[in-house]
This record gives sequence, C-alpha cells and structure tokens, in this order.
Amino acid sequence: MQMKLIYTCFFMLCIFLFVMPAQAESVAENNALPEHFRFDENYYTVYGGPDLSATLVGDDEFYRGDSVVLNINLMNKGVITGFRSETDGDDLDTLEQKLQQAEMSYESQRTTAIGVVAVLTSLDPAIDVKSGPQEAGTLASGDETSSPVKFNIEISENAHAGEYPMLLSLYYGYQKNIEVSGDDETDLGITNMDVGIWYDVGSQNITFPIYVKDAAEFEVVNVSSHLVAGEEGMLYVTYTNIGEEVAEDATVRISAADPFSTTDDQAYLGTLEPGDSAVAIFKLKVDDTAIAKPYAINSEVRYDDKDGRSRISDNIKIRTEIVEPKSTGFPIRNAFALIGAVVVIAAGSYFAYRRFGSEEKGEE
Repeated sequence: MQMKLIYTCFFMLCIFLFVMPAQAESVAENNALPEHFRFDENYYTVYGGPDLSATLVGDDEFYRGDSVVLNINLMNKGVITGFRSETDGDDLDTLEQKLQQAEMSYESQRTTAIGVVAVLTSLDPAIDVKSGPQEAGTLASGDETSSPVKFNIEISENAHAGEYPMLLSLYYGYQKNIEVSGDDETDLGITNMDVGIWYDVGSQNITFPIYVKDAAEFEVVNVSSHLVAGEEGMLYVTYTNIGEEVAEDATVRISAADPFSTTDDQAYLGTLEPGDSAVAIFKLKVDDTAIAKPYAINSEVRYDDKDGRSRISDNIKIRTEIVEPKSTGFPIRNAFALIGAVVVIAAGSYFAYRRFGSEEKGEE
C-alpha cells in the first residue's frame, strides 16, 4: 500500500506539472494540509526544500544575427532549515517513537526536486527563444543535471551590442509533508506501516545575462551613377561602418544580375573605424533591352574583426536606376533618314551632271 500511494501521488504531480504549469506558483503558496490527508499523527513539521541554481555552460557572448544553443546546467542546493516536533516525546509509547523516527527519515527527502521542468524566456524582443519547456529530471540535494538543458535562441540582426537578460523559470514537485501509521512494533520493525506523502509544486525564477558583442556593421549612405541601356557606366557607392568595432581590410563584392553584368565586381574599402566611410567603384554594362527604372543590386562586405577572424556582413542593398539616354534635340532615326536623303540627292546630282555635261560637250 505504501508504494501504491507514493506512485499515485507522483502520477498526479506529473499531471499537474505538465498540464497546469501556470498555476504552479499559486499552488506552492498554499501551505494548508488537506483534511483528507490526515489519517494519523503528524510527528514533525519540517522547513526547507529544493533550492535550484542555474549555470550557463560555454560562451555567453554572441554576434547579432546569430542562432545559437544555450546549455544550462542545473544544481539542487536544497537543505533542511529546521523542524518542529508536533508531539510531546515523553508521552510517546514505543510504537509511536518508532513511527516518529520513521517519519523523520522520510522528511529528509523534502529537499528533492521531482520532475524539474525549465522554461526560458527573453526579457528583450531582440532575443527570440525558439525552444519550449525542457525536462531536467529529478534532482536530490547536491545533485546536478547529467547533461545541460538546451535552448535554441535567435539574436536579431538589429540587436545593439550589450547585455540582454534571460529569465529561466523552474517548476518541480517536492515532498510537502509525511505522515506514518502502523499496527505494532516488533523486532522486525513496524507491522502494516503506511506512509502518507503529500506532494506540492514549487517554482523558482533565475535571471542571467547573455551579451551581444561589438561588431562592425555597414550601411550604404550614398549612390552615384549614370547607367543607360546598351552602355557601360560607373557606379559609385559610399559605405559607412555604423557598428561598434573596427573593420580591417574590408572588401565589398556586388552580385550583378540582369540587366547588369560586370567583370569588376569587387572593390577595396580598406580599414574602417566606427563612423568611417569609403567609396567603392564598379564598372557595369547595362543590357540594351533594359527598361529605365529603379533597381537594387546586392552587396556584402568581407572584413577581419579585431581578433583577426574573417567575417562577412549581411546583404546590403544598393539602390540605383537606369535612365533614359540624353536627348540631342533631333531624333537619331530622323538623322539617318536625312543623311540617306542627302546621299541620294548627291548621287542623283552626280549622275545628272555626268550625263548632261557629256551631251553638251558632244554638241560643241
């Protein structure tokens, strides 16, 4: 009967933990022992319980735009902080003294955190937690998780360098109280001893920081060009380092797609301190069927960070346009027609002169 009661209590606890986690904290605050729980003497009231701590394993510094896994190790440092006897020891018979001792041995398990569930929440919208609740098992006092609890997070491309707080909420069951009873005390122990275990739900909130590193970041601040269908033209693009870190040996590369083509798709920017700008120059060939309108060209900057590691920026759009050719005031096709007419007239005049000139000489 003892084990059956324990398993029943634990099963009900697991249902509570996973079906109604939002109510865990309010239930944990309810310290009243249910009336139906009492079936014999409660010899002790014990104080203390689980006390979970969390440690981030590995790096806590990341770059904006990173998708990473946070590994969190949990440890139970719970202790019994005190107890109070609910009976007068001098008035206890031998059976009651044995039951009292048995209850105390069970009460020592009060510090065990049963079925720990961890939920990670970001306190800043720049950090997005992709993982749901994670199970961490049961931790007796002094135990730690055999493997870290893992959470996937994404850091926004627009995150600023600095500290970002993360909230780790832990929910668990723990042994709230014990009552024991038995029929008789013999040399072999207490006969027909029953153990009543009341489980409750506890919760803890732990806040820890992660950091977004300083990094170079680039922005196109000016574009100058004269691109005409069927012609080659120059594209001048000014890049500014708007980040917090120096970019060394920066080189920009464009991805020319229709209606553009080029054999000159890279330009050297040099070393850019935060706030510095540099101009990249590209020669583009515009397809003769291109329509005059705005276009966007993709570019990216490759550079070395302050630790000497090669890094590539996110895609940076270059906004430019193809323009209509400048008008000369006289349509080209009309010019060709005029030239043709002049040629025809000149040829006609030449042949007429030859013909009539020869006749006049003959008459003389």
